[in-house]
Amino acid sequence: MKTLTDHLAQYAAYHRDPRNLLSHFIGIPMIVLAVAILLSRPGAELLGFWLSPAVLAAAVAILFYLRLDLRYAVLMALVLALCVWVGAGLAQRPTGVWLGAGLGLFVVGWAIQFVGHYFEGRKPAFIDDLSGLIIGPLFVAAELGFMLGLREPLRQAIEARVGPVRPRPLGPTAQR
Repeated sequence: MKTLTDHLAQYAAYHRDPRNLLSHFIGIPMIVLAVAILLSRPGAELLGFWLSPAVLAAAVAILFYLRLDLRYAVLMALVLALCVWVGAGLAQRPTGVWLGAGLGLFVVGWAIQFVGHYFEGRKPAFIDDLSGLIIGPLFVAAELGFMLGLREPLRQAIEARVGPVRPRPLGPTAQR
């Protein structure tokens, strides 16, 4: 079984350009929220909670994250709970509002991702390994933590495998 470091290093190998990283800080949260919104129908209220496929998907993701790391699993559980809560609220609105929000966030989020990968000069990680779809949100959380000076040994272990994030290109003509 792959460890947290294995998963994050494999994903990081596809994300060493700072413009691609920035696109992921925007696009991945949009996609995660979109999936929670879209999976919030069908659903039903039970004891004050909206139960839907989104709840099941979030629970499965949290169990996966728990297998990798307790601290990240707690963070991701909070993020996913927020997304499921927003999704439940939108699922109870008219179909046009629910579908427009879900599809709009999904399409724009993926467009932002593909722009980032243009700068990276490399296809998205999930094309080679579907686990990239569940690791992407965790990667964003980890990178945010690294920027805040958290989990330094993990950052060093990842960079030992795939190298550091490349310096930002200078000037308007520096593209790849």
